[in-house]
Amino acid sequence: VQLQASGGGLVQAGGSLRLSCAASGRAFTFSNYGMGWFRQAPGKERAFVASATWTAPYTYYTDSVKGRFTISRDSAKNTVYLQMNSLKPEDTAVYYCAAKRTAGSLITTQAVDYWGQGTQVTVSS
Repeated sequence: VQLQASGGGLVQAGGSLRLSCAASGRAFTFSNYGMGWFRQAPGKERAFVASATWTAPYTYYTDSVKGRFTISRDSAKNTVYLQMNSLKPEDTAVYYCAAKRTAGSLITTQAVDYWGQGTQVTVSS
C-alpha cells in the first residue's frame, strides 16, 4: 500500500488548508481500510489528529482540532482529505497520512499499518 500526501504549505493564523492522501497498491481495496491523519511537531512525538474508519463513531478527532478540522474520504478516488480551518500556530507540524487494514479504531501510532510521507504545514502568527 502506498500513501501519497499533499496539500501542505505556509498559511497565516486563521487561514485554511486541505490535505489530500491518495492510496494505491496491488489488491488494495480502499473501503477495507481505516484512514487517518497524524502530525509531528518539532521535538514532539507523532500524535493522532483525525480518523475515518468503519467502526463507530466512524470519524474521530483529537480534542484540539474538533470544530476546526474535518476528515472525509472519497472512495471513487481512493483519497482521504483533511480540511483544516481556523488554523493556529500550534497546528504547525509535519502531517502524515495513515492506513489501518483491519476494523477498529485508528487513534494511536501502534494501530497504523501503513504510513505516507509527511507534508509540512506551517501556520504563522
